[in-house]
Amino acid sequence: MTLTVPSFAIERRPLAGAARPPGELPSVHGLLICADLPGLAVSAEHGQLTGQGLEGFYQSGRRLLSRCQLRVAGREPVSVQGRLLSAGRARFVSVVRTAADGGPDPEITVERLRHAEGTERITLSSSASRTLRLRVEIGLGTDLADLGAVAAGRSGPELPASVHASGMRWTAAGAQAVVTADPPPEDALASAGLLRWEIELLPGTSRTIELRIRTDRGVRPVTKAGSGLLSDATAEADDPRVRELLRTSLDDLRALLMRDSRRPTDVYLAAGVPWRCGLAPAEALWAARMTLPLGTRLAAATLRTVAHTQLRNPGPDQGRIPGPLRDAGPYLPPSCTGVEATLAFPVVLAEARRWGMAEQDLEELLPVAEGCLLWLRRAAGDDGCLRERGPAGHRRSETQAHAHRAALLGADLLAAYNRPGAEWWREWARALRRTFQENFWIDDRAGGRPATARSAVGRLVPHLGGGAAHLLDTGLLGAGRLAPGLLDKVQTEQVARLLGSPAMDSGWGLRSLGARESGHNPFGHRGGAVRVHETAVAVAGLAAAGYEKEATSLLRGVLDAAGAFGNRLPEMYAGEQRTAGSHPVPHPAACRPAAVAAAAGIHLLTALAGIRPDAPAGTVALSPVHCSPLGAVQFSGLRVAGEPFAVRISRLGLGMIEEAADKLQLGV
Repeated sequence: MTLTVPSFAIERRPLAGAARPPGELPSVHGLLICADLPGLAVSAEHGQLTGQGLEGFYQSGRRLLSRCQLRVAGREPVSVQGRLLSAGRARFVSVVRTAADGGPDPEITVERLRHAEGTERITLSSSASRTLRLRVEIGLGTDLADLGAVAAGRSGPELPASVHASGMRWTAAGAQAVVTADPPPEDALASAGLLRWEIELLPGTSRTIELRIRTDRGVRPVTKAGSGLLSDATAEADDPRVRELLRTSLDDLRALLMRDSRRPTDVYLAAGVPWRCGLAPAEALWAARMTLPLGTRLAAATLRTVAHTQLRNPGPDQGRIPGPLRDAGPYLPPSCTGVEATLAFPVVLAEARRWGMAEQDLEELLPVAEGCLLWLRRAAGDDGCLRERGPAGHRRSETQAHAHRAALLGADLLAAYNRPGAEWWREWARALRRTFQENFWIDDRAGGRPATARSAVGRLVPHLGGGAAHLLDTGLLGAGRLAPGLLDKVQTEQVARLLGSPAMDSGWGLRSLGARESGHNPFGHRGGAVRVHETAVAVAGLAAAGYEKEATSLLRGVLDAAGAFGNRLPEMYAGEQRTAGSHPVPHPAACRPAAVAAAAGIHLLTALAGIRPDAPAGTVALSPVHCSPLGAVQFSGLRVAGEPFAVRISRLGLGMIEEAADKLQLGV
C-alpha cells in the first residue's frame, strides 16, 4: 500500500526526534481530526494541544501550531467531553475548580470550539453567585514542521517565538506562523510563548477569547473549493442509520474538496486525511463516479483535473494517466493505479453524461477519453487481455473488468458523438468476455471461481479476493440499461454465492481476501481487510444482478460498522469475523475521512433505489431493491439532468419518483 501524499510529501532528511521505522505511521484513530482542506486540526479528546504526536493546526501540510495549552486560575481545566460537530469543527468541554469553591460542583465551564480553517474560540462561563476574577493563560508553540516529518517522528524542537501585534509569531526556513488573539492579551511573554489575561466574570456571565492561526502574509492562500459541487441531499428512513450515514458522508466529502493552487479552476477530492491530502487520480475518479447521484459538477471538475495529468507525448504511454504503484496483496506484485485511472476516465465521463453532465464539459473532455481508449488499444495483448508490466506479466481479473467496462461505455460515448471506433470497441469487449469466461475461470466441485489473475505463461492465481466484486460492476448505458458483465449467468450466480459466503462476508463488510485463503491477514490492505469502496461495489453489483440476500448482508454489515465509527468510515478496517459484542477495528494506516469511503456511503444507500437515468434521452427509471432491507427510504435533493430529484422506496420495495425535471419521462 502506497502511503505518499503528492502535496504533503514525507521528508526523508534527518530531523531531531525519535524517528519511526520506514512505513510505520502513528495512530490517529483515537484522535479528533477536523478537516476542511487545506486546513486540518488534530486533537486529543481532552482538547489541549500538547505538541505530542500529530496534534496541532495544519495548513497545506505545514504545522502552524503544535501547542495550545490553557490554564485558568493556575490550573488546567478538567476535560469532560470532546467530540466532532462536523467534519471541520470540534467542541471540547471542561470545568475548572477554584480554591473558593465550597462544594463538589465546579462553577466554571470552559468550551473550546476548534475549526480546521485555523480558529479557536475559548469561552469561560460562570455559574457562581459571586464575581470571579481569574487569570487566563494560553501557552503556544510550534515547530513549523511538514506533516510528513511529523508522521515520521522527525518534527524537531519548538521554535523561538516573538511577540507580534496581539499574539505570537514564529519563523523558520522561509515559513511563518502567526497567532493573534481577540481581545488582545494584557501580557505576552515570548520566551515561554505565553499570553495572559485577567478577566472578571460576573454571576451567570461568560467571556470569550478567539485565537486565529494563519501562515505568513506573503503567500496567497489557496481558495477553499466550493461546496456547491455536491447537492444538499437528505434521507429519511425507517432505519435512522441511513440519514446519519448520508449526512456524515456528504460532510466528509465537502471537507476533502481541494483546489489546485496552480490551476484554481481544477477541483478534486483529496484521497484522505491525514496521510493522503493530495490528488490520487484513481480514487478521485472512483469517488466522483459514486457521487453522481449528487450531481455531475464534481465529476466534471475531477475529470478536468485528472485530464491535465494525461501523458501526451508520442510513445507507448501516450494517453495513459500516471499514478503510483499500490500493494496488491500477498500473491501479486504491486499494481499501477495509473492504469486503473486511465480505464476509469471514459467510464466516469460516459456515466456522467447519462446523469446529465453539461454538453460543453462533455465536448471538452471527450478527446481525453479517446486518448485513454487508444492507450488501451495499444496496451492490450493479442488475446485482448490487458497485461501488467514486469517480468511476470500478470493479467489481473480486476483489470480486465475495468478494461471491459471502459470499452463498452467508451463505445457508448463514441457512438453518441459520431466518433469512429464504437463498433470496434463493442466487438473487442465481446472477445474479451469470451476469453475471460474460458481462460480465467477455475472449475471445481464447489461450482468454480474466477482466478485473481493469469500469468504470462497461463498459470492461474486461484485465491478468492474482494476484487471479484468488480466482475459484477457493469456500467450505465442508455434507456436505463446496464452494460453486460464479463461473466455468464452461471458464473455470475457462483460469484454472488462466493461473495456472500462466511469466508468473504466478515459481518462488517467484504474481505479483500477470503478467510480460508493461505496468507489471509485481517489487517492486510489486499490480504483480508475490509475495503469500504470494494464492499460498496459488491453491494451495488449484487443488487443489480438480483442477488439481494447477499447484497443486503454486506450492506447491513457496513452500516453497523459505520455506527461504530461515528458514521465516518475509514477507508479500510480489519476483516475479523464479527461475533456477539465485537466491534470493527480500523486499519492503523487508514485515512479517516477518506474520499472513497465517504463516497461509498452515498453509493451504498442510493443503490437501494437503483436509479437508472438517461438524461440525453430524457428518461429516468428505478430498479429498487425489492426486499427493502432498511424499510421505507426517501431520498431528497439528488440531481438528475441538472434538476432536483427525489425518490421514495416503500417497505414493500416499490419505488416512486416524487420530484424530477419536467423534461424527464419517468418509469420503474
